[in-house]
Amino acid sequence: MKAALHPGRLLARRYRLLDQIGAGGMSVIWRARDEVLDRVVALKVLAPSLAADARFRGMVREEARAAAQLVHPHVTSVHDYGETVAPDGSLTSFVVMELLSGEELELRLTEGPLPWAEAVEVGAQVADALAAAHRLGIVHRDITPANVMMTGTGVKVLDFGIATRIGAPDEDEDGGTFGTPAYVAPERLDGAPAQPSTDVYSLGVLLHEALTGRVPYPAETWEQLSAALASGPPPTLAELPELPPPVARICLRSLARNPADRPTARQVATALRDQLLPADPPPAPIQTPTPPLPPQPVTVPTTAASGWSRRRLALLLVPVVLAVGVALTGVALLPEQPPARQVQPSVGPVATPPTDPPASAPPEPTSAPPASPSTVAPTLDPGTLIEAANRVDKLIGAGLSAGEIRSDIGLDLRNELRNLTTAVSSGRDELAPPVARLRQKVAVRLGEGGISPAYAERLDAAIAELGAARV
Repeated sequence: MKAALHPGRLLARRYRLLDQIGAGGMSVIWRARDEVLDRVVALKVLAPSLAADARFRGMVREEARAAAQLVHPHVTSVHDYGETVAPDGSLTSFVVMELLSGEELELRLTEGPLPWAEAVEVGAQVADALAAAHRLGIVHRDITPANVMMTGTGVKVLDFGIATRIGAPDEDEDGGTFGTPAYVAPERLDGAPAQPSTDVYSLGVLLHEALTGRVPYPAETWEQLSAALASGPPPTLAELPELPPPVARICLRSLARNPADRPTARQVATALRDQLLPADPPPAPIQTPTPPLPPQPVTVPTTAASGWSRRRLALLLVPVVLAVGVALTGVALLPEQPPARQVQPSVGPVATPPTDPPASAPPEPTSAPPASPSTVAPTLDPGTLIEAANRVDKLIGAGLSAGEIRSDIGLDLRNELRNLTTAVSSGRDELAPPVARLRQKVAVRLGEGGISPAYAERLDAAIAELGAARV
């Protein structure tokens, strides 16, 4: 008799299991093919012993719902949730996710700490993902290196299995604490409600470990964590003299015992990214023209010079004679009268400017100031919503091809654009609010350096036209 899960089995008449690629305490990860959309996906299947428990099935379903709301380049995409009953009556509960290719940060750290710039980049991307989750009212509650995947397009935050809403009780039904002890904020031991600041503390632990190779308070149980917090020395990064001080400060602030003293995830992301941007080049020196010196007479010594001195004097005089000769030749070749100015042919009449402009006329500006993104006027008729959205999508594609838009930001903008058109076309949302959100996202990404100023301006103008499209 075959096992309940085996290669070739079809779940929910859609997902064909290919091979098992991972396992945890509560679930097994399978690589599978979505036979409806013809793509390879990852299936997180709840362990059979837990699938019969409605409470655990509810947890998996809530994980899928929480993660599915987050369309973000640094969060694993969730496609579906399903349940299926086998002929023997056993229930299988699973979440369908994008299939990632990469290495868990936990495995990477077994080789030692990361170079500080790489650690800062990882921390900034995880902070970006958490900021997006917190905006939607979601607290992850289990940010650890095991739940961060390093891929070719950046990090991905995994496993929203114990995620909850901001303000929800931070304990399970038995009064226990969820999470991995060494990464859990101190206030969670007292049962404080779930808050974004608890995720920021876990992020601080993760960044500290990526920089040093160890966590600030090593602990494998809640008792060990309580003891370490009570007697352990405060964390420090003094052993890393090459680390920029702003990175050390934001990391240690994230580890503050008082949640109110911690920065937000967005502030962490901004502070870390600021240390990855190239420094401004020094201002170019202003070149002041130097007036030519009057010619100096060449004095020939009257005393007898050595053969070497005579040769040196000859070498000095040759360029002077040549320069004088060329100058005289140039004067001889100058025409007595300046030639008449040649007029280029044109297709229309050309007005001849007056020789002396009127004294009262103001000086003409050398160039018109560029229009700001918010003042670019939309076209008279942007067309339908789909036509305008297609223009924005093509512009994003052009920016990606030109290297003016970072790849992860291009994916994020396209996902946001797709969600906008779907929600507005189906009547679930008015056009103005999602257009405003999309314009704000472009402005934020411009500030992060992920979009060039030129493309940010063009995108803002195209999205403004989108806001005037016919629905």
